[in-house]
Amino acid sequence: MVRKWVNKLLPAAGGGVNIPTIQKSIRLALKGCTNRPFFHINVHTKTDRMKQQPIEQLGSYDPMPNMFNEKLVSINYDRVKHWIADGGRTSRPAAELFGLAGFFPVHPRTYMTAWRRRKSLIKLYEQSLKAKETQPEEKEEKS
Repeated sequence: MVRKWVNKLLPAAGGGVNIPTIQKSIRLALKGCTNRPFFHINVHTKTDRMKQQPIEQLGSYDPMPNMFNEKLVSINYDRVKHWIADGGRTSRPAAELFGLAGFFPVHPRTYMTAWRRRKSLIKLYEQSLKAKETQPEEKEEKS
């Protein structure tokens, strides 16, 4: 007698296949193009590739700022709770995104990225100040 562990989901839920014994992962799948990235937050089995059909789509993430300088995220928190309770693990980018959304604690890599960006902005600001100081001196010498 052959047991069927496969129960198909409705197409609205992603249309993927859910095998209860295989570990699940919540991760971002790139759906945009090179100059316009867009990500879906999906549940896959751990061995699935990104382009394969997900078990379920939990949300979306648009990293490109809109006209109000906002990066849009939509997450179905109830389904995320369900998959985490079911043993699903989150990838690093998904954990960072959930941390910024307030669902998880803020990921340590988020702090490191913010520190690096702040350091580079300070360096650029100091360089621009030095450039402004040297420009008037050059103009006076030419006169």
